[in-house]
Amino acid sequence: MPRLSRRALLAAGTALALAGTARAARPYVTPRPITVANQPLPFPSRPFTETLWGQHVSDPYRWMEAEDAQWRACTASQAAYAEAVLSHIPGRDSLAAAIAENSNALTLVAGLQTGGRLIFTERRPPEAQTTRLYVRDGQNGADRLLLDPMRFSTQSSHAALDWWQASPAGTHLVFGISQGGSEHSVLRLMEVESGQIAPLALTRTDDANPSWLPDGSGFFYTRNQDVPIEDPRYEENSSAWLHLLNGGEDRRLLGPGLSAGIALTPIDSPTLIATPGSDLIIAQINEGVRNEIALYLTRLPALLAGRPDWHPICTQADQVTDFAVRGDEIFLLTHKHASHYRVVKLTAAAPHFADAQEMVPTGRPVIRAIMAAKNGLYLIDRDAGLAGLRHLGDDGKLTALALPFPGALDPDLAFSIPSQEGLWFPLEGWLRPCVFCHAGADGQITETCLAPQPDIDVSAYTTETLLAPARDGVRVPLSLLYRKGLARDGSATLLMEAYGAYGIALEPAFMGRWLPFLDQGAVFAVAHVRGGGELGEDWHLAGMKAEKYHSWQDAEDCALHLIDQGYCGHRTLGVVGGSAGGITVGRLLTERPELAAVAISMVGVSDPLRAEFSPNGPPNIPEFGSVKTERGFHDLFAMDAYQHVHDGVDYPAVLLTTGLHDPRVSPWEATKMAARLQAASASKNPILLRVEDDGGHGFGATRAQRDAETADIMAFTLWRTGHPGFQPG
Repeated sequence: MPRLSRRALLAAGTALALAGTARAARPYVTPRPITVANQPLPFPSRPFTETLWGQHVSDPYRWMEAEDAQWRACTASQAAYAEAVLSHIPGRDSLAAAIAENSNALTLVAGLQTGGRLIFTERRPPEAQTTRLYVRDGQNGADRLLLDPMRFSTQSSHAALDWWQASPAGTHLVFGISQGGSEHSVLRLMEVESGQIAPLALTRTDDANPSWLPDGSGFFYTRNQDVPIEDPRYEENSSAWLHLLNGGEDRRLLGPGLSAGIALTPIDSPTLIATPGSDLIIAQINEGVRNEIALYLTRLPALLAGRPDWHPICTQADQVTDFAVRGDEIFLLTHKHASHYRVVKLTAAAPHFADAQEMVPTGRPVIRAIMAAKNGLYLIDRDAGLAGLRHLGDDGKLTALALPFPGALDPDLAFSIPSQEGLWFPLEGWLRPCVFCHAGADGQITETCLAPQPDIDVSAYTTETLLAPARDGVRVPLSLLYRKGLARDGSATLLMEAYGAYGIALEPAFMGRWLPFLDQGAVFAVAHVRGGGELGEDWHLAGMKAEKYHSWQDAEDCALHLIDQGYCGHRTLGVVGGSAGGITVGRLLTERPELAAVAISMVGVSDPLRAEFSPNGPPNIPEFGSVKTERGFHDLFAMDAYQHVHDGVDYPAVLLTTGLHDPRVSPWEATKMAARLQAASASKNPILLRVEDDGGHGFGATRAQRDAETADIMAFTLWRTGHPGFQPG
């Protein structure tokens, strides 16, 4: 749900097919059943009904939310059954081998930062299962392995690097480690030159968001309140703290009931942010998953002395989503009166939003992020689904910079600081591996060697962009990938992904793991439905709360358009969504069960009516609403797939996945949905529950885990869409 990452898609092997030759239609084979020896334990149904806002709500699997011993036993049995069925799909092992070869062909770069002359990169080299942290002296220096998180693994669980931040001079590193994909980070501290890790180990730092003091003498961090991680209040009432390297107890500086002038609600998360070259300290207040932030300003000496004089910069009503500090200048990115965003500037002397001067008006590109450097401000844009980069100079001149190739630029992986010139950023496309680039002060962009490029031939594949007509006349963008020469006769297997939440866009990402799927004559499609951020804030709002129905109905209309255009047929169509995309796919499944042959929900939200009562539920209220209000109840009920499963319906083949350590979407959501579908479906189509014992929401998963899950999804889709090469017997 919140902080949902893009799909981790790595590099591909060599393409084998000849380009440009149309293929004959592949024969459709009615999917044949797979029989395994042991049937799974069914989840018992226990009648339960409650009345909410005058409406009776039946919830026969409410008991599963306790995740008790019986739930664990049934879940384990269902997981074993799903594993047995998936492993018996002919062709699955061949797919797995091809996927593993492809995913091991490229070095994944997951982060970059400078500290003085040092360059830190988070990378997953070919031989590794998870990302590691490296450091080099200058761009052309030799890499030194600084941190391998697997050193923290146990016999039963693997460890992963969740986040990290180097001090301004690069002398120290603060980082977070979690176990088994749980994202429940433990904060640790390292001295970079020696690699020595200090005894410090702070729990409850899942979203620490560390920020070093300008002189590197300490850092701010955010910490959850001291309650068990399974407590629904775990993500509420967090506080911002200060740790100094010279010793002494950490100080809680900002939190509930602590700071006059800054009122905090339980789901507000406070973060303190310092900037090199400035003594301004910004307090950023995030209301759950809401994109709009509140900002306050004080000076560092006053804060360290315990007498901060917090000045409000903006509230959530000002619709600011990003900011950058340079000296006493503060730049704000806002979508107030500007769906595609605009940039305004104010100063520490007059820090109120009402006094801001507009620097970049709204226009065609959607401005996604702003980043300050010594030579000005960089604007990261999105235009027609592709990245753009602009530079705002001190003279007010706005210049568009030419990128090396059309693709996507992830602001979360870009880096700049006001004490250095230029911007570091990644760039990748559907068929282009990620490269790390540097924009210099002269406006020139160079590709660096920080993301080694494999020798991969993708000439046999192509991409295409369509606009699908929605039922209300809106045109929804669709991205397609397939092998050249595709016969558009409706015979191809097509798997369509849809998401639609938080203003997150499904942008081009190198599809290496999925090339073996395309090699089977299949198509991969991405439906950029409302609720995402592809076309600005209005696109997000059109798929939020009471408007959420647009997300799944856009997906339905995109699927119908693909069928109408001959890319697939009803019998060869699959749909997939992850996390909040589980709402989109789940409601498509329950509203139009005849539309597709396959529905896949990956760690998906299936029961938003009850999600509020899980640890990650309250922070999501700003995006989806609360059952505690009448309007919120009706909105949540409308988007709840579990509540819209009906007995006696011919549901298609369904694969639901979950990780037992998932901190974002509780495992009981997938298990409740699986239980309800298994009991209700009148068809003989399989409804499988795939469970990752040593996994969570997907963050921190090992390469082998991702490879295996991808192979299962591909094989399940090809099997149930009648591909002859994936039928038993």
